[in-house]
Amino acid sequence: MIRLARVGARKQPYYRIVVIEKDRARNGRSIEVVGTFNPRTTPATINLKRERIAYWRGVGAQLTPTVAKLLAKAPAAEPENTPVAARSESPAPEPAPDAAADTAAV
Repeated sequence: MIRLARVGARKQPYYRIVVIEKDRARNGRSIEVVGTFNPRTTPATINLKRERIAYWRGVGAQLTPTVAKLLAKAPAAEPENTPVAARSESPAPEPAPDAAADTAAV
């Protein structure tokens, strides 16, 4: 099962999204932490390891209705190794070679 485990202090909820056996306690020993959810920020902060969630769903893990809503609500993660300018704009065209530099070299 992929579900929420509350780890925040009293009146300050903070949740981990965990892979856990269905019959274990809410905050019992989990198999893997696959994300976090902080409802106290504006807007709520959701961090997910989408590759690991896809893996666990592929081997039969079921989502709770709340986690399913969070997955649908969270934006898809952008590639981390891509520069910010390249993500927001189309690639810049290559500059044309300077004709004067080519004739001077001959």
